[in-house]
Amino acid sequence: MSIARFLAALTIAAAFAASLPAPVRAQSSAAPPKPADPGDRFDTTGTADTSLFAPLNLPAGNVYRSGSGTPGPRYWQQRVDYDLHGTLDTAAKSLQGEMTVRYTNNSPDTLRFLWFQVEQNAFKNGSLNSLVFPADSRFGARNFEGGDIIDRFNQVLPGKKSPLKMRVEGTVMKVDLAAPLAPGQTTSFDVAWHFNIPEHGADRMGREGSLFELAQWYPRLCVYDDLRGWNTEPYLGQGEFYLEYGDINLSVTVPAGYIVAATGSLQNATEVLTPGEISRLAQAAKSETPVHIVTQADLSSGAARPRKTGMQTWRFTAHSVRDAVWAASPEYMWDASSWQGHMAFAYYRPSAIETWKDAADMSRMSIMEYSERWFPYPYPQISAVEGPISGMEYPMLAMETKSADKYELYNVVTHEIGHMWYPMIVGSNERMHMWQDEGFNTFINYFSEARRYPEKGSYEARVRSDRSQVEQFMQHNVDEPLEVPPDRINPNLLGENAYMKTAVGLALLRDEILGPQAFDESFREYTRRWAFKHPSPSDFFKTMEDVSGKRLDWFFREWFLENPHFDQAIDTVAQKQVGDIDSVAVLFVNHARGIEPIRARFTFADGTTQDFDYPAEVWSTNTTAYVRRYEFKGKKVTKLQLDPDDRLVDIDRANNVWPRAASK
Repeated sequence: MSIARFLAALTIAAAFAASLPAPVRAQSSAAPPKPADPGDRFDTTGTADTSLFAPLNLPAGNVYRSGSGTPGPRYWQQRVDYDLHGTLDTAAKSLQGEMTVRYTNNSPDTLRFLWFQVEQNAFKNGSLNSLVFPADSRFGARNFEGGDIIDRFNQVLPGKKSPLKMRVEGTVMKVDLAAPLAPGQTTSFDVAWHFNIPEHGADRMGREGSLFELAQWYPRLCVYDDLRGWNTEPYLGQGEFYLEYGDINLSVTVPAGYIVAATGSLQNATEVLTPGEISRLAQAAKSETPVHIVTQADLSSGAARPRKTGMQTWRFTAHSVRDAVWAASPEYMWDASSWQGHMAFAYYRPSAIETWKDAADMSRMSIMEYSERWFPYPYPQISAVEGPISGMEYPMLAMETKSADKYELYNVVTHEIGHMWYPMIVGSNERMHMWQDEGFNTFINYFSEARRYPEKGSYEARVRSDRSQVEQFMQHNVDEPLEVPPDRINPNLLGENAYMKTAVGLALLRDEILGPQAFDESFREYTRRWAFKHPSPSDFFKTMEDVSGKRLDWFFREWFLENPHFDQAIDTVAQKQVGDIDSVAVLFVNHARGIEPIRARFTFADGTTQDFDYPAEVWSTNTTAYVRRYEFKGKKVTKLQLDPDDRLVDIDRANNVWPRAASK
């Protein structure tokens, strides 16, 4: 043992001995320590604070992002508006696209080139995706040969269109501008491209029979921000997206027999819907009960479509969105309901009717729950679409499979719709900080799932179930830190890490550290501050402290930045009866680096109990040991237990009880 550790242990022992009842202290035979030998002198200065309670080294506030976690007075982000058109070739299973892009440079920098995402290149032979993920895995390319083929890329200048020089680097593409783009200026591009549609698009998009789900389907601007400049992380599949906001006009041309669901509001209903369907949509706009817009009988009789031959173009418009996607099938049934003016749609094939018959109502309830609790839903509609994708979110559209039962389906539907808040409204960088969208969303799902199906578990029960799984990962020492880019997370740990562990941590912060009122106010304010903006993890940390009024460096360090385990224990209990007073001294300890609040329950000989709760900050001067002395008049302590209601994370609960159970 080093001299420093010896002295620390001696200090703890002395503090505990001082807290013991007087008769017990008198029995101690320990001799007082001898004066230090001059030869044992050592320098105790110069050691940095390595405690969990040391201040986090977060970026200082500036004019772009304030020290309180709010966007600064000169916060900026780029704006990108798209006019998109896609033509689906169902025979060739390919898509031809054209678009006009308007890019506004709100940064203080003059830009001489732009970076675009060309994410279909993940499905090219020899792509980084194919080298990282096994072909037949969830995010693998399944040996499909695809990729974006750029037919033209022009910058639109006064009086002419100038072809631009491009350089493709995997799933991103550098485009050199014909003329520099100064701060405050806008430029436009005229682009055409095509690609073969993969059957399994890394579980983010794809096709099944005559059904197509089109996402990552057009070249999209990479984000240029004040934190890192151009964000050009490759698209591999496991990591998701980081995109700019703007307005999007979307038109898709499909065979006339197809029904299309998409990001945005339908603009040409009279061209693509029957008068009966338009009438039913008007009815659904005033109904909380789902209305059948397209029925199975309509599909069978042919009444679902105004015409059955040739091609048909559907047109949609969306405002303040970061992406636009669509799904199309000639077999789609269509249900609709509404909540406070927001339409809730469900599109599904007859083969999925057993579970999907309530999907429109599931969608309606999801936007109601998240709007009432966190932030009002800003978009005119939400669509849940059934297909081969197991679960994926895009603005105003969520993709799900058939699911085994209504409970499983709702868990997926409300999860993907929850993503409309994180990251569709609060536009965090999913490709770098997966916990900031998946974990936040999993946390808000606890409330939604419990509200819809309380018979399957309350909010508390759902948190407890996930907490138990997090503990198991810690017990087997296979867990990872949260602040790891998603493409570097072990795929087998993805659900536990970015989803479950984050959600459990937020529940711990809410229920055990800040309290529901302070947490909810803080989380709502974070959402409000950063709606339609690009928050970093630091912005979240600072906002939670700013609104709650508590310094949380220790919590954010242990839960998001490091990867400590948690093993709170009762080390020693000294008990002495003095008259009618039971005098008890307790040494609480941490056997792991992580610290949490102390929840202690004393049980007395008469069967009554008394709880003592201490905030986590009691560990601030010594994260390994904490001493308390108690006096109980007219009562005899027979049992002491830590965390008796299983509200905290603890990898070894056997050491939470005094007296210890006899060893087998």
